[in-house]
Amino acid sequence: MRFLSEINSPADLRQLKVEDLQEVADEVRQFIIDTCSRVGGHTGASLGAVELAVAMHYVFDTPDDKLVWDVGHQAYAHKILTGRRDELHTIKTYGGLSGFLRRDESEYDTFGAGHASTSLSAALGMAVARDTKKEDFHVCAMIGDSSLAGGMAMEAINQAGHLKSRLVVLLNDNGMSIAPAVGSLSGYLNRIKEAQSYQHWKEEIGDVLESVPGIGGKLRAAAKSVKDAIAAAVLPGALVNELGFKYIGYVDGHNVAELVKALEAAKKVDDGPVIVHALTTKGKGFPNPEKNYYAYHATGPFDPKTGLPYKSSKVAAPSYTTVFGETMCELMANDPTIVALTAAMPDGTGVDKVLEKFPERSFDVGIAEQHAITFCAGMACEGLKPVAAIYSTFLQRAFDQVIHDVCLQDLNVTIAMDRAGIVGADGPTHHGLLDIAYLRGYPNIVLMAPKDEAELRDMMLTAIEHPGAAAIRYPRGNGFGVDISSPPKQIEIGKAEVLKEGGDVAIIAYGSMVGPAVEAAERLEKDGIAATVVNARFVKPLDAELIKKLAGTKSLIVTVEDAYLSGGFGSAVLELLEENGLSDKIRVVRMGVPDEIVTHGDPKILLAKYGLDPDGIYAKVHETLETMNETDLSRKRIKAVK
Repeated sequence: MRFLSEINSPADLRQLKVEDLQEVADEVRQFIIDTCSRVGGHTGASLGAVELAVAMHYVFDTPDDKLVWDVGHQAYAHKILTGRRDELHTIKTYGGLSGFLRRDESEYDTFGAGHASTSLSAALGMAVARDTKKEDFHVCAMIGDSSLAGGMAMEAINQAGHLKSRLVVLLNDNGMSIAPAVGSLSGYLNRIKEAQSYQHWKEEIGDVLESVPGIGGKLRAAAKSVKDAIAAAVLPGALVNELGFKYIGYVDGHNVAELVKALEAAKKVDDGPVIVHALTTKGKGFPNPEKNYYAYHATGPFDPKTGLPYKSSKVAAPSYTTVFGETMCELMANDPTIVALTAAMPDGTGVDKVLEKFPERSFDVGIAEQHAITFCAGMACEGLKPVAAIYSTFLQRAFDQVIHDVCLQDLNVTIAMDRAGIVGADGPTHHGLLDIAYLRGYPNIVLMAPKDEAELRDMMLTAIEHPGAAAIRYPRGNGFGVDISSPPKQIEIGKAEVLKEGGDVAIIAYGSMVGPAVEAAERLEKDGIAATVVNARFVKPLDAELIKKLAGTKSLIVTVEDAYLSGGFGSAVLELLEENGLSDKIRVVRMGVPDEIVTHGDPKILLAKYGLDPDGIYAKVHETLETMNETDLSRKRIKAVK
């Protein structure tokens, strides 16, 4: 590495000549490929933004000037250039670098980012703060074309154009999010790309008209309104200028010199916001990226020569995502009123299979979770049975729509929450730890979680056939390899399942925690402790009769959930016992995630940290029983003294 090994901060980068920057970008790109081929990461997403990062840090005086990245998974080059090059191999590992942006990781990470469409609002806030405090620095927001279509980004654009604050927006236009970008705004950006050819065409037509002897001038004038109408649909200024932005573009997003020139020009605009429109290729430099744009967005380790993942000798059980997608196809084949949709995550949710098989009854709405839920509500009003597959963490963005547009109107909408619980390497912005708490507080919704992939199939049918709203949470990763050959069957709503009988303790587990609870109970049995294990299935409604029965026959109830304890499954059990006058008659211990931010890392490490594995459940039961026995012994001694 002729340059990169000597770049430990953007200040070092800015010592170079402009003509050296393309080589710097090439070295950064190769460094990302070499590192991600060993450890995995958001490979394709970051490769497409290498030159953007180089140009931004060269033009802007960071960290005094503020760079605000959208999402953050495309910022590996940014991390490399800001002193984290030698730590990149730790990306997304426990104790290592975050895969996204973290304000507590670097002064160059001006705003934490893990979800899309946030950069413009944050950057505008920084610009207004600068102006309010009479300070002088630049703010540059980097946003992708798919994120730009998000409602929050459009709201920020609306206000930025109104306020006329000095702000630079660098638009990374690669026609992709994780999947190809969808929607009319994406189509508009494509038309902008064709604008230059149109401009040449318009001038040529005008010249031809004017050359007609005698009436050429009149013909050209008469054609002006027609040409302007066409221009309004094609030229960059049609949308951008109307919203109060200056426009610079389009620019080759992989030519650092061009980017530097464009950004320098943008810095000189001092009477309002300006957009620099850069065209890039997602996965630039990745071996054979055209084969599967889903696969190279984020990768595990791969062969750096071919781009192909290293094969495992193990035959893994299908993932919950795969089972969901295949089951959706099966159910939709039998019921023409079922429709499926996702928000820019077709591959991540399994809806890609549905889009291929049922293109007229499946939709990718883009990065627009709020719209997705209300879109479902509208379809449900007219008798369809919509199923929205959205990551648990992303559904947070549609909280009001679930309440106001679905539950309040008691509509038949099914929400399939993939990546519920601790998801691992993507960390705090992607853990699905809040869905139980934020969904169970409102009437007219059924909440459930399967113990395995076969039960997921049953719950999907149950949710779809339920006449109101229903949500299913299930984890990232593979199932258990159970038999899923039987057709899905409906489950009685609110009915739990007793998996193991025991007279001493009751362990009530929800969703992915059922397996560890069963294993812990088997170990406890060897110690002479007989535990009943219950697969709760539902957090709303709870199996009230079973829980009340357990409270009357056991000395201890332990609830286990892969979610925040506050407002979670265990809280629901305690509330039920309190409502029935049983809270002071039974000891209840809640196991889950405490009130703290959960970092990134291997899910096994994180689950063990919070005791949410067989060892942790086993130890908690032992510890609690010992404490209870000591308390009982103390009480007996006090009575004897009296």
